Amino acid sequence: MEFIRVRKDEVIFRQGESSRCMYRIQSGRVGIFLDYGGAREKRLTELEAGRYFGEMGLLDDEPRSATAVALTADTTLQLIRDEDFALCFRDNPAGMLALLRQMSSHLRRISRDSAEVCRTAAEVVEAERNGTARSAALEHRVAKALGTYEAVQSDAQREEAAE
Repeated sequence: MEFIRVRKDEVIFRQGESSRCMYRIQSGRVGIFLDYGGAREKRLTELEAGRYFGEMGLLDDEPRSATAVALTADTTLQLIRDEDFALCFRDNPAGMLALLRQMSSHLRRISRDSAEVCRTAAEVVEAERNGTARSAALEHRVAKALGTYEAVQSDAQREEAAE
């Protein structure tokens, strides 16, 4: 397996690029962003040593769903390609279990966020149907849901434009 060093603020990969590898952070921190460098930039998460990222692209061969950027000057990454991935399963089952747990955690968060957006939308419809004013708490949840929706919507628009 190959190890690479990246400088602070260096883009490791960009949203929309093709992908055939994933990474494990050996040292430093990596930020995962939507619309990196744009007006709607949103940091999704910050990962530290021991964490994996880019696994979706390796597993499904789809374009990158986000941009990964080194957040520290001392960032060292382990590059894991297709051929390395099979060896990781055989030689490092604990590491692969950690990867699966990390992926499960992401799915749970996405499921919770999706359920919250649906619940918020239902409450907005109900308030409009009843002619009642929205509470400040509901307005806050609407704003949060719209931020999520706008990120998903911009991804869908990029996919349509690419077709």
